Amino acid sequence: MLTQLSVKNFAIVKSLDIEFKQGMTAITGETGAGKSIAIDALGLCLGERAEGNSVRKGAKKAEITACFNIKNNPRCLTWLQEHDLDDHDDTCILRRVISSEGRSRAYINGSPVPLQQLKELGPRLVAIHGQHAHQALLKSEAQRALLDSDEIIQQQLSDLKSLVTRHNKVQQELEQLNQMRQRSEDRKNLLSYQLTELDEFGLLDNEFESLETEFRKMSHSQSLLEDSQISYHELCESEQGNAASIISRCLERITDLVEHDESLKPLQLMLQEAQINIAEAGVELSNYVECLEIDPLKMQQTELRYSKAIELARKHLVQPESLYQHHQELKAEYQSLFDSENKGEALQEELQTLKNDYLLVADKLHTTRCKVAKRLQKAVATEIRRMNMPDAEFEIAVTDSHRDKINSKGHDHIEFLLCSNKGMNMEKLEKAASGGELSRIGLALQVLGNKTHAVPTLIFDEVDTGISGSTASVVGDLLKTLGDNEAQVFCVTHLPQVAAKARNQMLVTKFSDGKTTETHMTPLDEDKRVEELARLLAGDILTDTAIANARALLQN
Repeated sequence: MLTQLSVKNFAIVKSLDIEFKQGMTAITGETGAGKSIAIDALGLCLGERAEGNSVRKGAKKAEITACFNIKNNPRCLTWLQEHDLDDHDDTCILRRVISSEGRSRAYINGSPVPLQQLKELGPRLVAIHGQHAHQALLKSEAQRALLDSDEIIQQQLSDLKSLVTRHNKVQQELEQLNQMRQRSEDRKNLLSYQLTELDEFGLLDNEFESLETEFRKMSHSQSLLEDSQISYHELCESEQGNAASIISRCLERITDLVEHDESLKPLQLMLQEAQINIAEAGVELSNYVECLEIDPLKMQQTELRYSKAIELARKHLVQPESLYQHHQELKAEYQSLFDSENKGEALQEELQTLKNDYLLVADKLHTTRCKVAKRLQKAVATEIRRMNMPDAEFEIAVTDSHRDKINSKGHDHIEFLLCSNKGMNMEKLEKAASGGELSRIGLALQVLGNKTHAVPTLIFDEVDTGISGSTASVVGDLLKTLGDNEAQVFCVTHLPQVAAKARNQMLVTKFSDGKTTETHMTPLDEDKRVEELARLLAGDILTDTAIANARALLQN
């Protein structure tokens, strides 16, 4: 429940710090005094949009803080724990700071949070029913939303939404596939021609690099053979002086000199190493010459394949080294075009399955809505008969229609019907209900709705408009019972019969010194309540009769 509200520099409120109690609290005051300002401020703590003009003139920022006792609110406790925002002391503090430029910051239990988190947490703490809420009842969407607030219906709607989302996605894929089919047919014909040529050539992975190496080798095979033979001759066999014999003679001389000068020892080692290297080089050259073959036919075949690879690469606008990879990519694309035809059939089958599943869930939803509608219409009829509509009949018509359409809300048409008096036909709410009757029906739906959702704090902002007399007293009893048994209730009202039923009462007043205006909210003791109720009964001049009537109202 809401335990404290602190408001600073919001609209015409300079400073407001007030504590609240359990039960029903009536908020009264003269017209224009700002009875709804505290509710508007609380709405900002619950995540409503903030405007720069919300800040009091001359102030840099507005600040609103709302404290809640959440000991008996498991929905709120669980949410806070899931988001690591619980303080472990059964308290939840919401804070909103708004700058005069329109920027705002939000906090939960002292931690800065995105505004979206306030919006998520808010409905677990407070439900605000505005003074125009009853008019929304005339709209089909609002009527559907009231019926669909049932938990079982919500789960079925969630299942339905998942099916519809998947259905729409599959349908979109199928439409895109159909649009691509003509283009893909032309592409398939081109790929077929290109792949025939590439398949016939049959280039292997990394084959071009091998061809290139072999081609270069064969292109210079004659010079390779001749120069290798000459090199071997000069290195090992030339009678006029080959490298091996020259090094050998030098080594003999240096070896003799080392006996006389040890400093030549390193040179001796270098020549010995050179002698070994020349001998090994000679062996390698000899083996190379013996293995080197000049095969004109093989050379021709290699040249032709190498040239063909370059030609195909140029034709396909790729580098020769990438021709094999390009070939594989074209194969994959060609296969995907065939697969897309099979995919289209699979998508069509899946689409039909999803349609069938949708109809099954939608039919279950229809059945559930009919059951909930009967239960709710009976409860609403009972409540409005208590509110001076003794002969009223209320009905929620759930019509199965538009089965050929896929809709995330099902294929039901929801309509609220009313018969106010005996002998009259059931008609749509907008035709049958007067303003006062609409207020009573709306109030009944809001009270019954809270029994389902168990929101701990309910705020009714002048929802009793159009109600008076004995009906107002019944409405007051209804809100009092709700505040005593199920929730903390706040009611902004101009009806003394309603205000008198409250356990607590707040008076909103407005003061102006000609330059600035301020609004104050003050809790009333019993004597002050009598005066305020008398004012509501008789106006600004408090007569003895009005005082007596006010006392009588409080005692009932």
